[in-house]
Amino acid sequence: MQGTKIASGIVTIVMLALSCQISAETVSKAVITKGDPVKGKEIASQVCAGCHNADGNSTIPANPVLAGQHAEYITKQLVNFKSHNDKPAERNNPVMGAMVAPLSTEDMRDLGAYYAQQVRKPVAAKDKALAELGERIYRGGHLGVGLPACASCHAPNGAGIPPNYPRIAGQHADYTITQLRAFRTGQRSNDVNSTMRAIADRMSEKEIQAVAEFIAGLR
Repeated sequence: MQGTKIASGIVTIVMLALSCQISAETVSKAVITKGDPVKGKEIASQVCAGCHNADGNSTIPANPVLAGQHAEYITKQLVNFKSHNDKPAERNNPVMGAMVAPLSTEDMRDLGAYYAQQVRKPVAAKDKALAELGERIYRGGHLGVGLPACASCHAPNGAGIPPNYPRIAGQHADYTITQLRAFRTGQRSNDVNSTMRAIADRMSEKEIQAVAEFIAGLR
């Protein structure tokens, strides 16, 4: 019985890891229009700075750090926050929905280009023991429950794979916890191939907190 569980876990891990690679290969063949960081800076100062700071280094734990994030990922998320042709937004968030409502797709690309050029300020994990557990999961996963290593999609250094797998190194632990919980409950569902929902569903609350703590101090 134990051997069956382990074999099942291995198959699950391999399938989830492959979904990252397939998405990356598909994206690499896509033509992605570049934004204008100068225009993006102007929009950021008027619309985004109050929650994310002018350079994207948010000091509010509930609001994500945007500095150094992949331009394509930021653009995708902004598009997902906006409703289109009377269809509800793919990513439901009343605050962000109001922020993106007046933005065009070009504006979103410009914001992505601007934040991608900003330098993320390094931070440190606060709970060493929790971060050590998080590191083991991040780098090695949890075979017993079919949980793949976070590094397989987000890279060992947390740099990610644009546009679907974001840079997560140095992200606020509170924000990461909130997003993993949202994926686990299905409240957030704009992940490609349901990859993050499948992963978060296999994580315990302690594992979510541990991974988030490690990511916060990852550079």
